[in-house]
Amino acid sequence: MQQITILGSTGSIGCSTLAVIKEHPDKYQVFALAANQQLEKLFQQCVEFKPRYAVLVNEAAAGQLAERLKAAGSITVVLAGTQALETIASEPQVNVVMAAIMGAAGLLPTLAAVKASKKVLLANKESLVLAGKLFMKAVKDHKATLLPIDSEHNAIFQCLPCTQQPLTEMGVRKVVLTASGGPFRTYSSAELRAVTPEQACAHPNWSMGQKISVDSASMMNKGLELIEACHLFAIKPEQVDVVIHPQSIIHSMVDYVDGSVLAQMGNPDMCTPIAHALAWPNRISTAVKPLNLVDICQLDFYPPDEQRFPCLKLAREAAAEGGAAPAVLNAANEVAVEAFLAGTIRFVDIPLINEEVLSKLEVQDSGELESILAADSKAREVATAVIKHIGL
Repeated sequence: MQQITILGSTGSIGCSTLAVIKEHPDKYQVFALAANQQLEKLFQQCVEFKPRYAVLVNEAAAGQLAERLKAAGSITVVLAGTQALETIASEPQVNVVMAAIMGAAGLLPTLAAVKASKKVLLANKESLVLAGKLFMKAVKDHKATLLPIDSEHNAIFQCLPCTQQPLTEMGVRKVVLTASGGPFRTYSSAELRAVTPEQACAHPNWSMGQKISVDSASMMNKGLELIEACHLFAIKPEQVDVVIHPQSIIHSMVDYVDGSVLAQMGNPDMCTPIAHALAWPNRISTAVKPLNLVDICQLDFYPPDEQRFPCLKLAREAAAEGGAAPAVLNAANEVAVEAFLAGTIRFVDIPLINEEVLSKLEVQDSGELESILAADSKAREVATAVIKHIGL
């Protein structure tokens, strides 16, 4: 029986993970659940899955959760604060950690799981965007198992041979990340200036949280995935192509030197990559609807427009520059997206803020976690100052 800790259990990835676990009670048991402050949803999850521990980062919410669970007769122990996330990620009894905390906040608990030699299911791409070299070295040094959950990287993983050799030695020419294009792929530059947070969060194919939905709409999510792919698969930015595929049926591809292109296909449902990683190297069933190509009839592909969606270009440049540039870009983007969702800036201001913060900051780092976190903090400070001078 595999003991599972889910970091970010109330988000879309966390909920999908619990759905897969529920289908296989003979294989998986929830050891711990963690969320930021969604008390009600976490309470319901605790009642249903009976974890040994539950964590809420918000201490006031954690106190309320503890009272409610006690009144319900639950024996789940409630912990509070960010340090508690690292505790439940590294507990000796835990076999698997689903790292699904959004943003830079997921780095430290995910790294704690790696250093505890866990099987880590990585849905928190920011861990690699911020500290890719350091993170992947920790995976190697501590003999952790790292499996990608993003549908694109999971697809690439499934299309690669089962070996740890460098991709060039396996005959890989490049990898191709597919992107739906988001809800604004056909919008003109003028139309993009008027989009609302509600429109940006209405993804045409996937059910996701607000932040990642906005990133998908701006193409920043694909840019972060490009950076993540470079670290996961030890490849250069120029070996990663991005193609718009509106149907989201092909989740990514691997292009080999002999002319073969292998693609992983399936209906857009995160339960598929989650189930693949949970059971790897085996397979387990899910409730995902089987793919019917006859019903689909057509698969379209075209290049991304980096003029209308410059965040992708910024991410590629940050990946090539290296150092702390990806961490700076990610931090600036998190602040900009938060401001957009709050109605403080326009959608088209997001890439402008990201570019200005990158231009204002030195992007060198010592390779140590402290310098990476310092770059992240400074970028947030500068992004906040830039936003104050923009206004609507």
